[in-house]
Amino acid sequence: MIRTRFAPSPTGYLHVGGLRTALYCYLFAKKNKGKFILRIEDTDQERYVEGATENLLKTLEWVGLNFDEGPFFQSKRLDLYNKYAAELLASGHAYRCFCTKDRLDQMRENQTKNKQAPMYNRKCCDLPESEIAANLKAKIPFVIRQKMPYELIKFKDLVRGNVQFDGKTVDDQVLVKSDGFPTYHLANVVDDHEMKITHVIRGEEWLPSTPKHIALYHAFSWTPPEFAHLPLLLNSDRSKLSKRQGHVAVEDYIKEGYLKEAIINFAALLGWNPGSGEENEIFSLAELEKVFSLERVHKSGAIFNLEKLDWFNWQWRKRIFSEDSKKIPAEELLLSLCGEHLPAEYKKDPKFLLLILPTIQEKILQSPKDTAEHIKFYFELPNYNKELLTHEKMQVNWNQAKISLEAALEDIEKLDDFSLESLKQTLTATVSRLGVKNGQVFWPLRAALSGLQFSPGVFEIASVLGKSESIKRINIALKKL
Repeated sequence: MIRTRFAPSPTGYLHVGGLRTALYCYLFAKKNKGKFILRIEDTDQERYVEGATENLLKTLEWVGLNFDEGPFFQSKRLDLYNKYAAELLASGHAYRCFCTKDRLDQMRENQTKNKQAPMYNRKCCDLPESEIAANLKAKIPFVIRQKMPYELIKFKDLVRGNVQFDGKTVDDQVLVKSDGFPTYHLANVVDDHEMKITHVIRGEEWLPSTPKHIALYHAFSWTPPEFAHLPLLLNSDRSKLSKRQGHVAVEDYIKEGYLKEAIINFAALLGWNPGSGEENEIFSLAELEKVFSLERVHKSGAIFNLEKLDWFNWQWRKRIFSEDSKKIPAEELLLSLCGEHLPAEYKKDPKFLLLILPTIQEKILQSPKDTAEHIKFYFELPNYNKELLTHEKMQVNWNQAKISLEAALEDIEKLDDFSLESLKQTLTATVSRLGVKNGQVFWPLRAALSGLQFSPGVFEIASVLGKSESIKRINIALKKL
């Protein structure tokens, strides 16, 4: 059975790169009817952030990446790692290192001066047993280092193809720190073996660690899993994605009101495509489970384009509105479209909001903040300049604007039916009665009703505002004229 795992460290927020890794692990498992496991790698006590694990679990649940097993916590498995570390010491694949920090710093400084790659020089690799025993009796602090085999280490990466490393160029990595806690490298390999992980899908930054891990598998006489290293996420200038150039935490985008469907869709296409001949870019999580494959993952870095995320958000917001507006509560729909950007007093009448939203359906393409801005005029008429009521190209001067508004006011005051269709028939008749072009009536009337240069159509606005508010706004415009 295919078994994948997402193994984050609880060091803060969930990075968008971490979400993509989790997503690919999840999709690969689901596509192959396998299992998706969650493991929390919390052995680095210095980097542990309070509440990070709870936040991670909440975020994964929100986007819909439900794990089949876990979460497993490495901090609760220390006896297991110590057992295997002892085996490595006994077999000669690891050794105790008693070097002080000062000595290690001096060693690296000398290597840098001599233009050598900074790596441990194996001073403690072949210490006599008597010296080791004396050091242990004296309780001299030590770490346990991996003894890298000086041989060519080859493997086939499912994304990058054939990869090889010369063991002589790979550092003897610390496996167990002086505090007794294992490092990522030992705990990672032990857990992947114990949890029967078949495919390790992770970021490209872990590629240099892979020969260390493969060497550990061989030291234990275990079969390594298959590896797939995902391309880096890059800023538009092709630098590594960082917080300095914008949000990198999934939680930030959730707070901004982005939909989970849009975030998942966007993350899936950061380094993967559905294949040639497939023009569709809109995929639900269920659809991705069917079409995803590691063969379509790119080798080169993926550009994190916020405009593309906005575009996905537009597509999903429109889809959700058109498909779900009658299925889900108005308050929930409003939250998904506007986030927290709409003032509380505007949320008191959900039925009114459901009348508003269809009129700005094409404007839903903007961010939640922009969507909120687009509907505010329904609640409060902006304080606009009277010049807005005129339009030179449409031949609407001050006099024409006044004539058109007075005629429109006269006709709609007679209406009992203030529906969209009734308004359309009535105002079209107003145009015919005045013997002018549509724009000469509709422009000043739309400006009077919205107070905006760009807004929904005049019939839509009037039908949502209702008869009383529409008449009130037209009279305000006439006073300005």
